[in-house]
Formats: sequence, C-alpha cells, structure tokens
Amino acid sequence: MTSAMFFAVSKRGAVRAALLIFSLVFARAGLADTNWPADDYDPAIPTIEGVLGYSTGERITWSHDVRRYFDALAMAAPKRVRIIDYGRSWEGRELFYVVISSPDNIAAADATREGMHALRDPRGTSSTEAERLISELAPPAWLAYGVHGNEISSTDAAMMTAYHLLASREDPRVPEILNSTTVILNPMQNPDGRDRFIHRFESALGLEPSSDRISAEHNEPWPSGRTNHYLFDLNRDWFIRSQPETRGHADAVFEWLPVAFVDLHEMGSDSTYYFAPEAVPYNPHLAADQRASLELFGRTNAKWFDEFGLDYFTREVYDAFYPGYGASWPAYFGSVAMTYEQASARGLIVRQYDGVELPYADTVRNHFLTSLGTLETVASNREKLLRDFYNYQRTAVSEGSRGEVQAYVVPAQNDQNAVDRLGALLASQGVEVGRASESFKACGADFDANSLVINLDQPAKRFLRTLMDRETPMDPQFVVEQERLNAKNLPDEMYDITAWSLPLLLNIESVSCKERVAATVDMIAPGAVPTPDLPAKASVSYLVPWGERSAIQLLSHALRDGLAVKSSDKPFVHGGETYPGGTLIIDVADNSENLHEHLVDYVKATRARVVAVNDSWVTEGPSFGSRKVVRMNAPRIALAWDEPTSSYSAGNFRFVVERQFGYPVTAIRFEELRKEDLSRYQVLVLPDTYDGYADALGESGKAHLRDWVERGGVLISLARATRLLADPEADLLASRREYRLELLPEEETPDGEEARVPGTALDKEAFETATESREAAPDGIGGAQLLANVDGDHWLGAGVAPQLHVLARTSDVYTPLRLNEGTNVVTFADADDILASGHLWERNKNQLAYKPFAMARKLGKGQVIAFTQDPTVRAYQEGLNVIVANAIFRGAAHARPLR
Repeated sequence: MTSAMFFAVSKRGAVRAALLIFSLVFARAGLADTNWPADDYDPAIPTIEGVLGYSTGERITWSHDVRRYFDALAMAAPKRVRIIDYGRSWEGRELFYVVISSPDNIAAADATREGMHALRDPRGTSSTEAERLISELAPPAWLAYGVHGNEISSTDAAMMTAYHLLASREDPRVPEILNSTTVILNPMQNPDGRDRFIHRFESALGLEPSSDRISAEHNEPWPSGRTNHYLFDLNRDWFIRSQPETRGHADAVFEWLPVAFVDLHEMGSDSTYYFAPEAVPYNPHLAADQRASLELFGRTNAKWFDEFGLDYFTREVYDAFYPGYGASWPAYFGSVAMTYEQASARGLIVRQYDGVELPYADTVRNHFLTSLGTLETVASNREKLLRDFYNYQRTAVSEGSRGEVQAYVVPAQNDQNAVDRLGALLASQGVEVGRASESFKACGADFDANSLVINLDQPAKRFLRTLMDRETPMDPQFVVEQERLNAKNLPDEMYDITAWSLPLLLNIESVSCKERVAATVDMIAPGAVPTPDLPAKASVSYLVPWGERSAIQLLSHALRDGLAVKSSDKPFVHGGETYPGGTLIIDVADNSENLHEHLVDYVKATRARVVAVNDSWVTEGPSFGSRKVVRMNAPRIALAWDEPTSSYSAGNFRFVVERQFGYPVTAIRFEELRKEDLSRYQVLVLPDTYDGYADALGESGKAHLRDWVERGGVLISLARATRLLADPEADLLASRREYRLELLPEEETPDGEEARVPGTALDKEAFETATESREAAPDGIGGAQLLANVDGDHWLGAGVAPQLHVLARTSDVYTPLRLNEGTNVVTFADADDILASGHLWERNKNQLAYKPFAMARKLGKGQVIAFTQDPTVRAYQEGLNVIVANAIFRGAAHARPLR
C-alpha cells in the first residue's frame, strides 16, 4: 500500500482534492505511511512490513504475529520497551501488555508504580509528599485494544502507535510523550476471538477483498469473533472477574493505576468515529473533575480529526453509567476512563449504506490518530491529571467518613460461601475488607463472627458505593425522558443493564451503616481463602448441607468419580441440627473404602461443609431411606449450540456448569438435535435465542424432542427458549407467552379492513391506548434486578433461598401454570415489591407481578423445566446457581427413564 493510498482521506466517498496539503500536514506532524518512506524514521526500529511482510492496513494481523512484532520492537529498543505477560487465554494464547517510555522512565518503572499507589492512599501520603510525586512521576497512560475479537482495527493501530513512538524523529509530540508519561499498550485483550474472526475471514477471501456486505467475508457465522472461548463479552466482565483475560488485565491495570485509560472499539460499519465525552446518564459516583477531563481528551482528538477532514461524534449512545466496562471500571480508582469507537470494515473493505467504501487501512489510521491524541493530552496535562488522581482518593476517604453510608456489614449467613466470595472479589480489586474474628454489635444489630466489615473511609469508597448499594440512581430528568420515549414506542437511551448490586447478584444480605464499624477483624488479602474444616471419619454417612456453590462443586466431584450419592427433597433434623432440602447423603456402606480420603480432597478443593455422622436416626423430616430421598446420578448434559441459539447464553451457561460447578457439558449443533438419537443424554439445555426454536425444529423436530422427554429426558429452557416449550404445537408446557398489558380489547378495536369506521371521541389517555400495537410484546427490560419468591415444597426449590433476585433482560412474560399442569416454582413478587434494583417500566411491574420465573412439569418419564429469564447471564448471578444445579442434577434424579 502506498503512502498516498493509506493517507488519502475519504469524506463521504470522495478523495479530497487537497490530498497534497494533507500529505504535507501529516509530514509536518511527523506522521507517515505504514512503510514510513516520507518522513525521518529511525531505521534501527523494525517496521511492520519488515517483520510481518505487509504494511499496516494491508492485512489483518493474527495474534501470534502481533506478539512477534512487539518482540522485534523490544529487541531493537530494549531500554525503551518492556513486554509483560499477564496470563493466557482459555485457548492458551499469550496475554501481554507493552510498556514504552524513555530509558529513564523504563528504569524507574517500579518507582512509578509505587508512586501511583502512594498517591492512591492519602491516609499515608501527605499533601507535601503528593506534590513531590506529582512533580516527578511520569504517569501511566493505558491504551487497551481489541477486547472484542471481531473489532479488528485497534490491534493493528496498537502496532502502528508503538512503531511511531519508537521510530519517529520529527513528531515533536513523541519526546514529550516519552519523557512525561509511561505509555502502556495492551494490543489485544481477546486473542481467541480475534483469531476466530481472522480464520473465518481468510477462509472466505477470494482474489481480491469484497466490499459487499452480503459476501461471505462480511457474514460472520455463529458465534462470531466478538467473544472469547466461553463466548463471554469481555467488556462486561471487569467487576465480576469470571474470565482469565479480564482478571489478568484488571490486575495489571490496578498494579499501574493509570491516570487515563482508553478502550478502543469498533461499531457498526455505517457510522463514523466516536470519542469522549460520553452520553448521559453518568454514574453519580464519578467525580466532577473526571467528567471535566473527558473534554480535554475529546478536544485534542477533535483537533486532529478536523485537521484531516474526518467525521466524528461525541455525547451520544455510549454512556458512563454501568461500571463493568473496561472504559468505566478504572474510573472508580481515579482514572479518566474512556471508550473510542471506529466504524468497522469487518474485513479489508466494506461498502457503507450510501455507497462509500471504507478501507480497513482508514479504520486503523483513525485509531492511530486518537491513540497519539490521547497520549498527547496526558503529556500536556501531566500534573493536572496526577493531582486530580490524588484528590479523587482524598475526597473519597473524606466522603466515606462523613457520608450517609459509612460502612457495610455483610452478615455471616446460610450461604457463607457467597459471603466469602464477595469478600474475596472486593479484596481482589483493591478494597479493604475485614472478616470479623468474633461476634460484634454495629448499626443497631448483633453480628456473628465471619461477617464482613467494610468501612468506607478508604480510597475505594466510590467503587464500593456503585457495587454495594442496592440502587445506583440515574438522573431523574434522564428517566423522565426515557419514559416519554417508551410511551411513544421509540428506542430508549439505556445502553446496558441498570442494576448490578453485588449482594443482590449473590443473593445475600448486606447492611448499610450510618457510622463507621469498630469490630475485631482479619483483613482479607487478595487471593486468600479461608482454610476449610476437614471432615471427621464417619461410620455411617457424610452429610453435605445444600445451598452453596461449594456443595454443588463437591457433588460434581463425587459424581464424576462414581461415588454413590443420595439427596433429600425436604429438610430434616439429625443430631439436633437442621439440614436444608437438597442436602447430600453419602453412605459409607455404598462406597469404597477410600471414601473419606475422597471427601477430604473434595473439601480442600471446594471448601464445602461435610458433616460425619455415626447413626442414621432422623428426628424430623425424611429418613435417609425415605421415598423423599432420591439417588443422584451422573447425567450427561447436552447443550444446544450454533444457530439459532444466542452464543452469549450458550457460552455463559457452559462456563457456569463447567468452570463454576466443575461438571462437563457436551455442545451439540442444533441441526443434530432435530433428528439424532439423544438417548445417551439425560439433560438437554436450550439457551436463550433471538430467532426462536420452533421454526428451526419443524414439526418432526418438536415431536422428536417431546418423545425424548417422555422417555425420561430433562429439558431445560433459558429465557426466550421458553417460547418453544410454551408453543401449543410443541405441547411441552401449558404456560403461554403474553401480549403487552393494557391493549385495547379486540372487540373495541375498529376493523381496519372496513372503508369507514364509527367516529370516536378521545382524550389523551384514550389516544395513547388506541395507538398501541395490537399484538405488541411487553416493554423491553434493559436489565433490572427483580425480587422473586421460591416454592420450597418442590424439589427444584430444595435448598434454594426463600427469595431470589433475578436479573431480567428480556421482555417475555408467561402465564402461571395451573396446579394440574405443573408447578410455578419461582414467581415474581407483587407490583409494589418486584423491583429490587434498576429501572423497570411501570407497565412491566404490573404485568410481571406473580408471573413465573421458574416452572417445572413432569412429562411422561421426564421433566420439563423452564426459566423465563436467563439465570446464567454473564455468570453474574451466583445467587441462582443452586436452582440451576437443581434443574440439572435433581431434575435428572427425578426423571425415570428405563434402566
């Protein structure tokens, strides 16, 4: 690719007549072609073409070649470049970031990290010492590329940026950037997804790239390259830390504490370029100076885009409300965090809606421009950004010591595993969390040992408020505007979920206190876990109380190792202790002589509670040999895979079962489910779907599925997969999906087929009703946490908490089952109480009240279990893990296939 080709700027399809002027501008700025022939670049620094054999934008670079190029840079400039490995992806690809700065700053990297952490804690760093650090430090500036694997341009722009910083000898910004900042580039956060995309793209590539959007080059097959191996959107994983790619990256970011963090993305092909400031709503726990600084970066980027005649937009679409993005999570530690979005070529060239062709090279160039613009802004505002960072921490500590909430106590409770999980999750993100070593009084209540104590007079105060509060409020005017748009059936402006409270996601109690809590605690160290109590040796049985993830993991170990395990459908009392429904019973007589050794190993691995008993006498509830005690089996689990499943839902469910429960899942392409023999599988899971399953299965497929269930299979549906079960033609569940509430009754609706209709008189309310869609779905739910009640009399509710918090993201509403049709095991609360956190339209509240979240029906020898919302979405809802495990393992135990 020639210099003119790369830097020719397209403005709605035409190459500007002033190309020569632009070339001079680029040369004056020190920018050049990917081959850099038109400027003074250090020949000792290897070019991309010299290492990889092509210039930037000419090809899409595979992950291993990205690493190869950065290794070449590090070898050529060892005093200015460091490569740090921070982990490996699920598929074993390297995860790394690159530090680039002056030799002095590279040598002082350890001191820079220490200085940033000193600024983060004003309790130990005086204002005088802070000013010294502010005057001396070269603050980290972090550019993160390629979190979505099919958003391809940013990774190539990372290589271009690194080359320019190391090789340019004319751009006056470069020495200022290298002397004043510590540049950190993460070239690709999701190498598995990137290589999946490139493989698909190159396999479809012909003699020359096609810009036609219906070509195979642009038509990504399921599941696309966006996600990682387990099909997670890594840009939603930052505070829950479920994936290795995110955990390693977040740990590295926290180690350096950059003053600015940018996540570079791609968006739809028909757009331009987006950079900060972000759209409303803003999270109320962001500081005012952070929001003000967004404009500094935006104006620098705008200056360069204006210079080269490039279109862009700001303050639209991409908001700063949800804290789980890469471009938001660092903000709660004082960074100025931002998203940049480039219209995607999704290949080497694409035709936009108006016929303009967008080359891949242009998309790379644009990310390169904003990368340098960001670094320029940090260098020019070094002291301001460092001072703002220090003041962010200082004001956080001050607010935490005098605010309306000054502490949280998470009481020790039945699901202690979830309590400990919360403490470890927060500690891993720089939060000071204590575990009480003895009982104490606080906030007008008594708390037991092992409760968590989190005082807010610490730098992480704002992070804690946004994750621990039951509700993070949106600006009231913004909410009013969304209600107005919704009433007119216009799209709302809520970009992601509106509720994410960690205690609700884990389904545990948390108490907010108006004063600091003084209790004797042991501080939780990141990565540390409590030492488990090992079981004594039993002569009769071992009991494993049900209701925690650790018990699910122990069951998985036991079943995979072939142990004989029973489980009680109902609570029982043994030796004066009450055991919840679902409790596992592992009899000594039914297992091998090394049973105790197995259980000791399981407890070490899972921290499950195991109680050794030397008699089987039960004083209340079912005895160990009761008909209400079922024998657990090791079910083979099949998961529908490929179109028309939602790849997110399929991957998220598989991750929860395989990595959180420790039990294998077999993915089966959907086409095979229509006709192949499923008798080897006891459980089949249908993930959420966008297009529905009924048409894809056809009549024969529905009959095939029903026959499998009747012969003893367990069919589980997630979210919109329940539409198939509730389809009268499938005849799997008697529930039916509802239309939107408050539609005009059909008999009162004028017949649209008549030439003239009777006249009507309308007031405003009648007008709004009369203009509603006749058969509209309920209003969409952007992601709210809803309260639901559990029927503990059914085996699906065994060991499940009496109330659950469900993250609702789909608008489907289903009628309850009648008593003779099955059981509504979990139903949403009444309209006044249903909303636990987030935003829910008033009409949704009324329609969802008392409607089912989880339904179960015995069908023939099998079981049908329907979840009307996805309980495993994003692996967020660990508080729902028990009911998911019940659906799988207890469902299989309650099916009665021919043996």
